Amino acid sequence: MEDDAPVIYGLEFQARALSAQTAETDAIRFLVGTQSLRYDNQIHVIDFDDESNIINKNVLLHHAGEIWQISANPADRNVLATCYNNTSDSKVTSSAAVWRIPKELQAGNQEVPDDSSNNTQTLELLCHLNNDSHSSLSNSTTLEGKGQLKFTSGRWSPHHNCTQVATANDTTIRGWDIRTMRQIYCIDNAHGQLVRDLDFNPNKQYYLASCGDDCKVKFWDTRNVNEPVKTLEEHSHWVWSVRYNHSHDQLVLTGSSDSRVILSNMVSISSEPFGHLVDDEDLSDQEDSQRDEKTKEPLQDSIIATYEEHEDSVYAVEWSSADPWLFASLSYDGRLVINRVPRALKYNILL
Repeated sequence: MEDDAPVIYGLEFQARALSAQTAETDAIRFLVGTQSLRYDNQIHVIDFDDESNIINKNVLLHHAGEIWQISANPADRNVLATCYNNTSDSKVTSSAAVWRIPKELQAGNQEVPDDSSNNTQTLELLCHLNNDSHSSLSNSTTLEGKGQLKFTSGRWSPHHNCTQVATANDTTIRGWDIRTMRQIYCIDNAHGQLVRDLDFNPNKQYYLASCGDDCKVKFWDTRNVNEPVKTLEEHSHWVWSVRYNHSHDQLVLTGSSDSRVILSNMVSISSEPFGHLVDDEDLSDQEDSQRDEKTKEPLQDSIIATYEEHEDSVYAVEWSSADPWLFASLSYDGRLVINRVPRALKYNILL
């Protein structure tokens, strides 16, 4: 099998929730949540062996309801949170909860069974996150505007000591300082239609990416929100997910209802606009000369690859926490595809 060939895993149920196991930096592991109205929903713990291109799975029962979103704990690889819907008496309620992976399936357990649905375990409930629960976050704020406004997406900033969060409601993006609960910036009409997702550049504290139902991906400098810094218009339908690479922020993934995943090289607005910085002492004369020619002017932004292994809407894309050159995408029909950054681009960035 070629190094850049995709690896495909199919769930038996519809799905839209995907997360890398953030605290896991040794193994390539993803969490996938199902959406089923007829059967107990599941979280599939997907382990990928990049040397053999083999996927192993373990299935955890999620009795609470159909899973809309998964968030892995960044400090404890065995803890996760889900947002889910539960239908009772023809009424749909939305809730959230924090769960722990059973000890039998926790990372490091030598007796973990691989790829066997006969060993299905149930998640251990740690706590519910309902609206009526007591919380130490007693402060709140309200949105101002016309009509029924509600939050549709949110993202913590990894900068500013994690005291800032960006939220999306309808077509507007707002930044908040949680110390004062005050709005610190507002991007009105950020997209022509609903904003679907947000992500912060991990290396540039004021840079934010957004995507939406206008089929566009936009990059913002939150210090000047009058116009986006860059706009991508490569998708032909709603863009559901946008993700910066954690190590090389010029690499940006997007997933869309057009069933495609696009990998972009947004080098001009990255933390390395002139390419990777290399110690002069490590370069030969020929390499030094090539580096000088390469760094005379910024590299150009480009679309690196378009991935078309999906046959349904792609609701989520995520980079691996263990391997910065590997990513997963999930479509509504339950197809999980694992892909790699093309080797030529990888070596161009590293060298």
